[in-house]
Amino acid sequence: MSSRSIRRIAAATLAAGAALGAAALPASAQTSPHQAAAYRSGVVISGVQADSPGFDNRSNRSLNREWIDVTNTSRRSVNLDGWTLSDEDGHSYTFNHYRLDSRSTVRVHTGIGRDTYRDVYQDRRNYVWDNRSDTATLRNDHGRFIDDASWGRGRHHDGNHHGRRL
Repeated sequence: MSSRSIRRIAAATLAAGAALGAAALPASAQTSPHQAAAYRSGVVISGVQADSPGFDNRSNRSLNREWIDVTNTSRRSVNLDGWTLSDEDGHSYTFNHYRLDSRSTVRVHTGIGRDTYRDVYQDRRNYVWDNRSDTATLRNDHGRFIDDASWGRGRHHDGNHHGRRL
């Protein structure tokens, strides 16, 4: 084979690779403003346990088995001071002097407890998250939407979880 043919094959291979990469780009570029906010911050709602296992007897143990996980997927720590986590009924928890390390998760429990770097507590005496269906919404300290997670029947989800329910 001549060197000219080899260059043509190499050029065609590179062009095909570039075309394949460009074809994949629009799918990732077509994110909603909500998804873009979660991507920029690197902070997402990564898990939900809305229905406390066992009997809902409002004991502190039962309340603390109802939780939302918030994960920082980025390489940098994020200051969550003033960020809020809320439900559809207007219950809201505000993070106070909390920095979420890179690639770390904090579990936000409903009941009363002592805050640590892995677990924080809303210090409530009643359940927050509806067992059947609800939406947890995370907003930054400026009130801007970061992420949400929905569960239950007929719930549409617009957040970073790409339409899946948690």
